[in-house]
Amino acid sequence: MTGAVPLNYQDVVTADLSSFTDVAKAWKKMGERFGELKADYARHVQGVLTNGNWQGEAFNAQQNNAAATAFEFGAAKAEALAIASLLTDAQTELTRLQKAVKELVADAEKKDYKVDSAGKATYVGYDNLSPQEKYAFQHDPDHTRLLADAREKAQGWTDQIAKAVKAVDDTDQSVKRALSRATNDVSMDGIGIGGFNTRAESDLAKAGKPDPEPGKKNGWVAETDSEASGPGVGTDTSGPNVGKGKLAEAEAHADLGRAKAEGTLTKDSTKLAGEAEAYAGAKASAAAGITNEGAEGEAKGFAGGEASASGTADAGPTGVYGRAETMAGAEAGVNVGAGTNGAVLSAEAFAGAKAGASAGADVGGLGVGVTAEGWAGPGAEVSLAGKDANGVWHFGPKVGLSPGLGGAVGFEFTVDPGKVVDTVGDAAGAVGDAASWAGDGIGSLF
Repeated sequence: MTGAVPLNYQDVVTADLSSFTDVAKAWKKMGERFGELKADYARHVQGVLTNGNWQGEAFNAQQNNAAATAFEFGAAKAEALAIASLLTDAQTELTRLQKAVKELVADAEKKDYKVDSAGKATYVGYDNLSPQEKYAFQHDPDHTRLLADAREKAQGWTDQIAKAVKAVDDTDQSVKRALSRATNDVSMDGIGIGGFNTRAESDLAKAGKPDPEPGKKNGWVAETDSEASGPGVGTDTSGPNVGKGKLAEAEAHADLGRAKAEGTLTKDSTKLAGEAEAYAGAKASAAAGITNEGAEGEAKGFAGGEASASGTADAGPTGVYGRAETMAGAEAGVNVGAGTNGAVLSAEAFAGAKAGASAGADVGGLGVGVTAEGWAGPGAEVSLAGKDANGVWHFGPKVGLSPGLGGAVGFEFTVDPGKVVDTVGDAAGAVGDAASWAGDGIGSLF
């Protein structure tokens, strides 16, 4: 009954499912025969050659090939028996659902509803009225309402029949998937991919499950986003804004192009995230501000091309992270600040090309990592602390110097305030639950 297009009403009510029994028996018999062949092969081929009279590289090669052949006999048995079981389950389930469709039609016909070849129900009870009864019905004050009621009930029967037909088609498609998967060997056992499937699933409910929805694989939920722009030029100035503590801010850019992509994979408390970004052009900015949290000022400029990629893997409060960056061009910048969030100090100047990588581990929002960069060109850099675009603070010295060839090394201690708060909240909740359970347990003793 499998097909590329959905089954219709006629397909369902006219299908002959009796052949499933014979086909299932044939597959079962074939599986048992493969088991006998494996036993015969092991006894009359593998066993005969292991008497010690033949040794060496040729013997070892032959035994490896013989072991693969014996494995495939066993895999063929497992695959054939699985298919036999799937066909038996398919006949049972499809027969039950086909019977449900036919019984539904029979019930409708008993109530004077005729079902056509497309599964559409129409009320024909009025056709059986005598001429006098038809005249009385046509002049009945409720004539219009009774006709509408009959049409509504007919549509109800039509919808029920369509739903029952769809249940048959869903199972039919499930059988198709199960049989296809049973004959698909993707393991390296035996002769490798493409042999018989020793892992064939014999349970139709498990083997026939629909494929994961787009963006969701085996429970993993995927989310992606990307953007690109350029070429373009522009400037932007703002301030002063005393209410927000911003004294002044200015930015100018001449972009050849920029692109950014990010994505996440999430399953329960496990999350994988990655981000990549590239830019080519020139940009410069300066800003200064004073708020109740402190004062900060920065100025930076860049001309050339740069790209970066980063990734994190978190399982609950524990995770690891890594970053990689590369740049060719010239850059300079300084960032100085102090306040309730701590002190910020970083300065750099460089011309040439450089590449770097960082890696570390994070527990509950507190992380420790190392960073290293290789430079080809004159430059210098020093930093003590800073906050990235995601609000994560990075503490730790980083020093670099390059007259021509050199680089920078350092370590970092990171603090993600939002993650720390979440971790503390989860811990507090767990402590509260534990205390409640302990109290309930103690109370039950008395």
